Amino acid sequence: QVQLVESGGGLVQAGGSLRLSCAGFGRAFISYIMGWFRQAPGQEREFVAAISWSGGRAYYADSVKGRISISRDNAKNTVYLQMNSLKPEDTAVYYCAADRRGSDSGFPPRMGEYDYWGQGTQVTVSS
Repeated sequence: QVQLVESGGGLVQAGGSLRLSCAGFGRAFISYIMGWFRQAPGQEREFVAAISWSGGRAYYADSVKGRISISRDNAKNTVYLQMNSLKPEDTAVYYCAADRRGSDSGFPPRMGEYDYWGQGTQVTVSS
């Protein structure tokens, strides 16, 4: 079992930056694909970014390309989401998720394929 705990959310002005962290507890997720998703009020949860277990491959939603970067530190069991040039439409609860498939086959996974989810961290971007 893996527990994921997000942190780093908060209130920021448009154009600002935040770095979200997701720490994994209970088992090393070195072989897990990791992803970030977000859900705005009244909207469905949507994909933001994913990173392969080695960190060598990353995939982004079109809406965040060029502004958001995903990375991981397997030694620390942590994955990061660096968010720059934030916009009010980035306001949402951000969730990290882990896919325990043990390889990068089929990268990136679909939302329903992730095995573990964190509780989320709120990001609010003011205009």
